Amino acid sequence: MEFTTGGRLEVRITAADLGRRVSVRSLTGTGETTPRFTDTVGVLTSWTGGVLRITRRDGQVVALRESAVVAAKVVPAAPARRRGGPAAGARELQRVAARGWPPLETERLGEWTLRASRGFTSRANSVLVLGGPGIPAGAALERVTAWYAARDLPAVFQVSTGYAGDDAELVAELDRRGWTAGKHTVFCTGALAPLADRAPDERVRLNREPGDAWLRAYGRAAGAHDETASRVLGGGPSVWFATVPGAAGGPPAAIGRCVVDGRWAGFAAVEVPPAQRRRGLATAVLAELARQALAEGASAAYLQVETGNTEARALYAGLGFADHHTYHYRTAPQR
Repeated sequence: MEFTTGGRLEVRITAADLGRRVSVRSLTGTGETTPRFTDTVGVLTSWTGGVLRITRRDGQVVALRESAVVAAKVVPAAPARRRGGPAAGARELQRVAARGWPPLETERLGEWTLRASRGFTSRANSVLVLGGPGIPAGAALERVTAWYAARDLPAVFQVSTGYAGDDAELVAELDRRGWTAGKHTVFCTGALAPLADRAPDERVRLNREPGDAWLRAYGRAAGAHDETASRVLGGGPSVWFATVPGAAGGPPAAIGRCVVDGRWAGFAAVEVPPAQRRRGLATAVLAELARQALAEGASAAYLQVETGNTEARALYAGLGFADHHTYHYRTAPQR
């Protein structure tokens, strides 16, 4: 990473660059003979009290002492990594994904959507951010906290990072207020047709309703009210559930869900018990759901996978999905 001009390190950012993507080199320690430096790239989200806060692509907020900064510059916004996948902006994808996983209850606060579903899944019980709240941040966060408290739920935000115009400034504000980060997730996109380009698999059965066996096999439905889970999972423009029946009436060998919304097919809840893996069942489930989505006119696919799920990420990458942007959840501190 090059910071020099005529051989000199330069700090070429000021507080006026708040909200811009920057690259900062800071002194983090010294060795016996040479100093040790760290490079941080992200959105400059605050510069107060001699401390710079930079929100990185993965949503992590890095605080740097101004006195430790030895070089800095504004850099171009990071493009979404699509590797030739379907063209789409992050906000478009977030709206499509929200329609495909609808909560039981919503309320608008400016361009924020407060969502609640009796605690069933973070997606259906968090604030979807598509812009500003229309009121000062402090008042907005108080409104959010009170709304969720009235429903006996923790206040949670779903915030996106990794693209120009993301939620980095809100992330930094929540970080300053002690909202904890969790469930870091990658939003992936890919072409739909290649998923279905294989022989039909008679092991996979498609239904419009999940059914009791499907719900029992879906780990996140465990402990949820059956009606709540069924309403959230069954919501969306055109929803299909895939099941590979288990042996002798046992639990399903694999399950999956797809919602078709115009050109988009959104995949979720693809689960295969450990004893059933390495049989191609996850790929078979995706293929049959993709075949149905193609028949309904879809051409592009999306899915969301937690960053730590390396096995699933490898599977999806092998099927042509590419990282588009990232998001994670921020939970209010307990009072």
